[in-house]
Amino acid sequence: MKKLFILLIIIISYIKLSAQTIPSFISDSLDIYVNRGLQNWQIPGAAVLVVKDGKVVVAKGYGVKELATNEKVDENTLFMIGSNTKAFTGTALALLEQEGKLKLEDRVIKYLPDFKMKDEWVTNHLNLLDIVSHRMGLETFQGDFMYWTSDLTADEVIEKFGKITPKYEFRTKYGYTNAGYAIAGKVIEKVSGISWSEFVKEKIFKPLEMSSSVPLSEDFMRAKNIAKPHTFVNGKMSVIPIQNIDNLAPCGSIGSSINDLSHWLIAQLDSGKYNNQKVIPYQAIQKTRQLLSIERRVSHPYNKTHYSLYGMGWAFQDYEGRELVMHTGGVNGFVTSVTLIPEEKLGIVVLTNTDQNAFFQSLKWEIIDAYLGLPYRNYDSTFYTGFLKRQEMNEKWLKEVRDSVAMNIKPELDLSAFEGKYIHDVYGFAELKMLSDDSDTELKHKLILELTLEHHSKLKGKLEYIGNNRFLCTYSDPTYGIKVFPFEIENGKVKSFDLYVDDFIEYEAYKFVKVHNK
Repeated sequence: MKKLFILLIIIISYIKLSAQTIPSFISDSLDIYVNRGLQNWQIPGAAVLVVKDGKVVVAKGYGVKELATNEKVDENTLFMIGSNTKAFTGTALALLEQEGKLKLEDRVIKYLPDFKMKDEWVTNHLNLLDIVSHRMGLETFQGDFMYWTSDLTADEVIEKFGKITPKYEFRTKYGYTNAGYAIAGKVIEKVSGISWSEFVKEKIFKPLEMSSSVPLSEDFMRAKNIAKPHTFVNGKMSVIPIQNIDNLAPCGSIGSSINDLSHWLIAQLDSGKYNNQKVIPYQAIQKTRQLLSIERRVSHPYNKTHYSLYGMGWAFQDYEGRELVMHTGGVNGFVTSVTLIPEEKLGIVVLTNTDQNAFFQSLKWEIIDAYLGLPYRNYDSTFYTGFLKRQEMNEKWLKEVRDSVAMNIKPELDLSAFEGKYIHDVYGFAELKMLSDDSDTELKHKLILELTLEHHSKLKGKLEYIGNNRFLCTYSDPTYGIKVFPFEIENGKVKSFDLYVDDFIEYEAYKFVKVHNK
């Protein structure tokens, strides 16, 4: 019996020791993997966080805050975390419910009586859970072009959102809807008596000692230790301006560091406790993790997944018999990921300062596999190979359309016929004007149309004819993409054109109808 007792002690000690062991991928290979990833993807800087069993295992910066500088990323460098903001907004709503100030099943119009959707029945039945779980009937990103980096206020965003015709029936299909979180932010303001940003600072950042984090992109611009955003411009990785997205703040404007986010993860993985203090009620955390919407099936390069669901700012997926609680975030020049495996008391954050990489996902999966004892799979090689193929296809397409521009094909109508104002029934006005300048060699031998937009004062589009009543639009902001606009001609007159932006912003086309003076 004594030998059996000793054996049990040894086994228990071994189990405890194993639980505390850091996987060799983390201890021996992480730096090599990250530095190789940064080089391959041309990522200027990144920050990596791993929390296990309430302790920070890794909190490390890599690379630089801005290209062509020697300013190193550290554990306190702020990155814009994009849609990882949504979990903070969902938590804010859950906190207000715990305080007895609202119920998550309450209808939106109880707090915002002037709010209207296109369908009156939906207006009267839309509740707080609907707006944060993406089950309002819209297509993913539908309407986002109207608001993204626009001049609209938050109130104007909500007003325009209500005028959109949803692509699907109410509560029948998942469609990722950023503006739903703008509505949630207004409800939080109405119920709490302070702005969404102040609520997040006072109720979440402050008790979690997230002292460097900022809730608004305007705050991020003024902060000192920040990573600058980058993207590809004409095939070259380049720094781009920080954009103001505070009209959609509750969906994606938080700036944070891995040091601060470690506090958030520790609380999320320990029933809301940080520094042995109950910061977030456990019931509030559970509310944010209730399963509300069926997302599309998420694929994995090697494993089958059986479900993909969404709650209040968190997505859920099964993997190797565990549930992942996770989200990604993307804003101009940044992509990030936050992942929790509550059963393993494991949390992972990857922050990057370019929006042109899948490394932020591949590293996440590599770390997960290492902690679950799975074989090394080199996800980044798989993801990067796919990226190169897509990049090659895009470059081929771009060469073809630019070759069409170089042919100087004569339009069916005189270019002046395309000039004028166009209107979209929800967005508002767009205007096309011819540009011609003998002093500019680019414009000397051809005429170009310039696009201006009513609610995007900083955004321009250069339209060049490529045949078949189509123009190639190159936006002044590279994150909006390079897109083909088809025009409709009817009875010898320009009737309309379809405006497209990069899929990163929105998939849907916007039909602008020409205003003809009578």
